[in-house]
Amino acid sequence: MKLIQVAQHASDLDRAAEFYASLLGRPPAARFDPPGLLFFDLDGARLLLDANAPSALLYLRVDDVAAEVARLEAAGFEVVSAPHQIFSHTDDALGPAGTAEWQAFVRDSEGNLVGLVEWR
Repeated sequence: MKLIQVAQHASDLDRAAEFYASLLGRPPAARFDPPGLLFFDLDGARLLLDANAPSALLYLRVDDVAAEVARLEAAGFEVVSAPHQIFSHTDDALGPAGTAEWQAFVRDSEGNLVGLVEWR
């Protein structure tokens, strides 16, 4: 199986579209109004923003978590947790063996947490 879509709660699609376009560095792929569905393509998996979806905790891989957090802070994003090491990958089960997993968390425009992950 392959993940095709994740739904995230968004009360205000215009506000969420602006936030996620800035976060992801790409515009929405599609919008259907009504019923109020906004999609972003995340390299083959779809992020669906929908007022009727529950809140989800998304984790997005980035190349440099510290640089990404600095960029987001400068843009006025709320950083909830600064970059910190979570664990080391001793094998390839969850990430490249020999790397450390670093994470930071920001809050989106709709109050949801978004995790940023770097394999360093």
